[in-house]
Amino acid sequence: MAENGKQEQLKALEARIEAAKQATQPAKPHQEEHYSQAQMAWRMVIELVAGLGIGFGIGYGLDALFGTRPFLMVLFILLGFAAGVQTMMRTAKEIQNTNSAAADKDEEG
Repeated sequence: MAENGKQEQLKALEARIEAAKQATQPAKPHQEEHYSQAQMAWRMVIELVAGLGIGFGIGYGLDALFGTRPFLMVLFILLGFAAGVQTMMRTAKEIQNTNSAAADKDEEG
């Protein structure tokens, strides 16, 4: 019985400590938000460049294999660009959904 009371007191103390920690911490510093947006921008740039690089590599390799120098390389660079843009659009939509969910949560709370 005495242990039961001590466990309840310990849980109450842990809850008070957690509440005190949350009260002293800012919700979200401005710098953290800035870095998050910069990271997303770099992610989108890397996705586009990766699509172009992979398209170039595949096209160049097939051109070397078949002996059709610029044709397949140009074709696969364009396909890589299209794939990179599509991936960037998917990332932008993901960011937009995250931001709108956060805005909806802020309006409710």
